[in-house]
Amino acid sequence: MSWFESLILGLVQGLTEFLPISSSAHLRLTAAFAGWHDPGAAFTAITQIGTEAAVLIYFRKDIARIISTWFRSLFTKALRSEQDAKMGWLVIVGSLPIGVLGLLFKDQIEGPARDLRLTATTLIVMGLILGFADWLASRDEQGGRHRVVHQRKTLKELGVKDGLIFGACQAMALIPGVSRSGATISGGLLLGFTREAAARYSFLLAIPAVLASGAFEIKDVIESPGHITWGPTIFATVIAFFVGYAVIAWFMKFISTKSFMPFVIYRILLGIVLFALIGAGALSPHAGESGS
Repeated sequence: MSWFESLILGLVQGLTEFLPISSSAHLRLTAAFAGWHDPGAAFTAITQIGTEAAVLIYFRKDIARIISTWFRSLFTKALRSEQDAKMGWLVIVGSLPIGVLGLLFKDQIEGPARDLRLTATTLIVMGLILGFADWLASRDEQGGRHRVVHQRKTLKELGVKDGLIFGACQAMALIPGVSRSGATISGGLLLGFTREAAARYSFLLAIPAVLASGAFEIKDVIESPGHITWGPTIFATVIAFFVGYAVIAWFMKFISTKSFMPFVIYRILLGIVLFALIGAGALSPHAGESGS
C-alpha cells in the first residue's frame, strides 16, 4: 500500500465510520474503483481504532462517568441503581453478540463476505430498513392530522433486552455494506428510541467491539507479518481519527433536527449503481482482491 492510498483510505474511513452508509463498504469500493488491492479486514479493523479514539475523546466525560460509576457500583450497592452504572452493564451486554459472531465467522468475514454483490445487496436492504425506521420516528415526532405526537424513549429507559437487540444489530455490521451505526440506529428507532438516544448508545456500544477487533487484528499481524504495511496503515489511522472527530461532532448535531433520508437514498442509489456496473461487466465482484 502506498502513502497516497493510505491517505485516501484514511479519509474515507473517517468520513464514513459514523454515518449510516458503511465504512467497510466504502473502503472496499474505493480500492475497487481505483484499481487498488482490497485493503482487507485487518486494515479496516486497525483504522477503526483511529475513529474510535475520536469517540473516546468526544464522549470522554460520559465515558469517564460511566466507567467510574460502574466500577464503584461493584463495591457500593447503593450505586447499582444509578443510570451510569446500568449503562456500563448495558454496554457489556450489548457487546456480546458481535464478540461471539466475530470469532465464529472470522474467515467468512475476511473472505466471501467481501464479494461486491453482497455489498450492493446489504447497501440496498439496510437502506430500506433505515428508511422505514426513520419514517416511524418522524411519524411519532410530528404526529399528524389524526395522530398525536408520540413520546419516544430515552437512554434512561434502555433495558437488558434492548441492549441485546442493539448488540445483535451491531453484529450485522460484520458484513461489509451493513454499517455499524446504520444497523444499531435502525434497531434503536424500531425499538422506539429517539434518534439521539439510538446514536449515542450506538457509538458507546462500538467502543469495546472496535478496540477488541483492532487489538485482535494487530496480534494476528504481529504473529504473521507481511499481510499489512505498518507505516501507511498507522498514517491512515491518524487521518481517520481527525476526520472522524469532525464528522461525529457534525452528525450528533445533524440527527437532532434532521431525517436520515439523505443517507437512505444514497445507500440505495450506490447499491443499484454497483449492481449495474457488475452486471455490465465494468466491475468484477472480486475487484481488488488478490489475483483479481
